Amino acid sequence: MTKPIILTGDRTTGPLHLGHYVGSLRSRLAFQDSHEQYLLLADMQALTDNAHDIGKVRGNVIEVALDYLAVGIDPERTSICLQSQLPALAELSMLYLNLVTVARLERNPTIKDEIRARGFGRDIPAGFLCYPVAQAADITAFRATVVPVGEDQAPLIEQTNEIIRRVNALAGRALLQEAVAVIPRAGRLPGVDGRAKMSKSAGNAIALSASPGDISAAVRAMFTDPDHLRVGDPGKIEGNVVFSYLDAFDDDRHAVEELKARYRRGGLGDAAVKRRLEDILQALIAPIRARRAELASNRDHVADVIRRGTSKAREITERTKRDVMAGLGVFQL
Repeated sequence: MTKPIILTGDRTTGPLHLGHYVGSLRSRLAFQDSHEQYLLLADMQALTDNAHDIGKVRGNVIEVALDYLAVGIDPERTSICLQSQLPALAELSMLYLNLVTVARLERNPTIKDEIRARGFGRDIPAGFLCYPVAQAADITAFRATVVPVGEDQAPLIEQTNEIIRRVNALAGRALLQEAVAVIPRAGRLPGVDGRAKMSKSAGNAIALSASPGDISAAVRAMFTDPDHLRVGDPGKIEGNVVFSYLDAFDDDRHAVEELKARYRRGGLGDAAVKRRLEDILQALIAPIRARRAELASNRDHVADVIRRGTSKAREITERTKRDVMAGLGVFQL
């Protein structure tokens, strides 16, 4: 039987962190055998708010690919491809832009939140505003029907499906298949400061390549319950970053629930909970860091992995572009 196609990816603006691991990387590892999987190094998307620093975007293409390989992505089972080297994506984006209004783009909850977070006001880069259309082009070009995303990204998949329905209506047949958003169980991982989601730009992330000292410092600085001043004081679990991370990374669910109960009634200090979390994170990141360092010594190999994955993706996306253009009656030579 043909495996379902899954597409996901990351902006090439810096090395990946634990938020990426919880939000998508862990799922991608599980999907490698059950799906035909493509990972998109989204350098063109990264330019939508980094056009002033193209060098950063270019320089992080290899860095993100290193993180993919270090966590266990197998290029024999998952194709890693570079967005800017797939011209069919831009051509489909141009076509789809004619099927979407500016008002609809501005209503997209994800875009509205990101515009507010970046303080664009009305000075919104056009590429940023139109990102949902570009993502629809990415998804449909690969004919992906499964897209792992964070909960905050689900409106983008909804808009992709609106575009797919519009294309199918114009073609008079089911030219494209709608995609399903797969949202991870753990949900969005907060930053160590507790004030926002974990983000490279916010400086509140733990990188997958973090040193033991960096991990220790990050855990020590984690936001807990500001009213939990003494060990004997009852503490709050809600909004407590340490317990959010234990929920995401501690496999002993029974032990975590016991810790929560002790913390709520008093008698458990922040230091003890943080020690448990640090041990878990050190054990998780150590092999990833070691594998990444090994891979980084041969960047030509990493570039070749990207090259081979992009070549395969180019054939698929070009074929889809031609099918969509033909289905809509666009003149082709």
